[in-house]
Amino acid sequence: MKTPHPSAVVRFFGKESTPGIVLALAALAALLISNSPWGAGYQSFLNTPGQVVIGEQALVLSKPLVLWVNDLWMAVFFFLVGLEIKREFLEGELSGPGQLLLPAVAALGGMLMPALIYTAINWGDGTALRGWAIPTATDIAFALGIVALLGSRVPLSLKVFLTAVAIIDDLGAIVVIALFYTANLSWPMLAGALLSGLVLFVLNRMRITRVDVYIVVGLLMWVFVLKSGVHATLAGVITALAIPMRDPLRQSPLENIEHGLHPWVAFGVLPMFAFTNAGVVLNGVSFSTLMSPVPLGIGLGLIAGKAIGVFGAALLMVRSGLAQAPANSTTLQLLGVSVLCGIGFTMSLFIGGLAFAGLGPQFELQLKLGVLGGSMVAGLLGTLVLWMAAFLPFHKINRQEKA
Repeated sequence: MKTPHPSAVVRFFGKESTPGIVLALAALAALLISNSPWGAGYQSFLNTPGQVVIGEQALVLSKPLVLWVNDLWMAVFFFLVGLEIKREFLEGELSGPGQLLLPAVAALGGMLMPALIYTAINWGDGTALRGWAIPTATDIAFALGIVALLGSRVPLSLKVFLTAVAIIDDLGAIVVIALFYTANLSWPMLAGALLSGLVLFVLNRMRITRVDVYIVVGLLMWVFVLKSGVHATLAGVITALAIPMRDPLRQSPLENIEHGLHPWVAFGVLPMFAFTNAGVVLNGVSFSTLMSPVPLGIGLGLIAGKAIGVFGAALLMVRSGLAQAPANSTTLQLLGVSVLCGIGFTMSLFIGGLAFAGLGPQFELQLKLGVLGGSMVAGLLGTLVLWMAAFLPFHKINRQEKA
């Protein structure tokens, strides 16, 4: 796998640990507060009503705070994900077939294996099987935060590999949400969403470079998608994909908005999502609760499924000669990075919220136990493996020489 010019990537990883730390602190705060005397206040905060009325009751959007965060704030996150996906595929680390093949196959393995493990454990329970996609996700902020903290112990090529796998993983999550987690469709609203998408396409083909025009149309699309039964966050992705990569002066409107939006998402949107979704009351939780099929399937899917899927697929591609190994990396380092892909957290909680929507507090508790527990164990194990790899002699992946 090609290693990029180090300057930009080194600067990126030099600052990427902070968002992961903030995200972890937000999740920890939610967990502590929900199990404290202020737990009732925390729940009241989540249920704070918010309403938007346009015209004379022509359009009324009324939701509690937690749903505004999940539907609107996370649409901003998916908008940023869409920008990153487009940039990487057009001009970045996924712009060539040789660069794309290894992380793409690894990401596919990292989605299939967790889904199979979860399905096997929950086989026969149709309701629980709705959560098959929960352990297929990777939280890019947490995973990249850990490798940034590990510094030079992780080769630059593996950091790029992890980034590419996480981005393709996000693309897979978007497809899964669009295909499998939709409510009853409203065809008039869906038609409005499709018309908005057509307008975005026309703006792109006309080479309109004013980003605010795309944002206005994207907000209209968000309303249509919200009312259509398809999850509203997909409007963010579609809007992002329409924004031009280059203008006539070779400047990049896409990169400009991506760089401007990144800190708001990293320090605002994602911590808020973590704070509003990671709170779980642990009173009454026992070992048998943790070992029940849903949390067990999620946990094992994240810990074992991700590691086996990503590592196995990548190693198979390299050893078969179909793809080039990340430069200057050992098999143990590749394993460590693969284990880190099991940090599902944000995306896993998000997909789980869609999968178990309306099923009550029991499934919500099991979802959070599985995601938080599995992500924490995967993070600790991946960190341990990468730390050990810096001290243990081990063969490089291509077996040509010792590290």
